[in-house]
Amino acid sequence: MNQSEIVDKMRKIADEKYRDFNISLIPTVNKDCFIGVRTPALRSMAQDIIKQDIWRDFINVLPHRFFEENQLHAFIISEIKDFYFAINKINHFLPYIDNWATCDQMSPKVFAKNAEKLLPYINQWIKSSHVYTVRFAILCLMRYFTKQNFDTKYADMVFKIRTKKYYINMAQAWFFATAAIEHFDEMLPYLSKMEEWTRKCAIEKALASYRVKDRYKLKLKKIKKEMMKNE
Repeated sequence: MNQSEIVDKMRKIADEKYRDFNISLIPTVNKDCFIGVRTPALRSMAQDIIKQDIWRDFINVLPHRFFEENQLHAFIISEIKDFYFAINKINHFLPYIDNWATCDQMSPKVFAKNAEKLLPYINQWIKSSHVYTVRFAILCLMRYFTKQNFDTKYADMVFKIRTKKYYINMAQAWFFATAAIEHFDEMLPYLSKMEEWTRKCAIEKALASYRVKDRYKLKLKKIKKEMMKNE
């Protein structure tokens, strides 16, 4: 199955309503670049392509035209079992990522067991001028360094980012809301000092999480109340 055959298969299982839903949800991608394939179907396609051993051909062809092709690419990379090969393919793909969904759904399973090896690459990605490369770096820190590997130096890395880019700011908020679940006292100073818009988002995310303890939510509500007074 070659590239065009993969796209043809996508068109056959497309859902027009789902296509329209994705267009509204992912505004950074041209509407003509959506086919309308649901995520479970794309994940299943990724598994089929891997089983047929044609996945290398697919991920070596960039750029893709369609959003769904990028999603498929992300799902295939997420299944690569060799750490350094996964890094190589991620570095090749990151500059072509143009939306939050593809960025967020690229989560290589091999990273979980190789977190320390990942740090030098995160340090490179987080300094990038490309929005979704920076977002990917923040999400890697969130996924692999907010629990057993936690250190405030990782929070410092995220906190120091200064940008008006929406999808980076949202990732920063997500990071701190997630880190607050396990390390609330350490995160509180960051929540008090970060830029107002990002702080609001982080607090809202933490308040919406069932994993944040009630006593911590009370503190966050007090911070939120003070913020509202000062507006």
